[in-house]
Amino acid sequence: MKILAKSRTLAVDEAAFTPSLLHAEAERAWALQQAGTLREIYFTAAGEAVLILEAANAAAARRALATLPLVKAKLIEFEIDELRAYSGFARLFAVPVQKSGAARVRRRPRKA
Repeated sequence: MKILAKSRTLAVDEAAFTPSLLHAEAERAWALQQAGTLREIYFTAAGEAVLILEAANAAAARRALATLPLVKAKLIEFEIDELRAYSGFARLFAVPVQKSGAARVRRRPRKA
């Protein structure tokens, strides 16, 4: 299942994000990516992280995210949403349902 995770910064002091902690965060993100759990990672214009994960469910995604050093240090947390496949394209191919009393669609006569 695809999981969308968006970080929220909890730390007030930017100095808490030390170079060694950020390095450890990048190492752990790389390990999650190599394991196939972390599929994509981005930053928003505001500097928050947006991750796409592959996990059995939201709980499994939370467990994976809990291994990140910035989460362990309580400097960030994640909002998690389970993603579902977009089903809207099915409407392009659906047969219209007619209500009773509605005009019927005329079909072209078949050529003999």
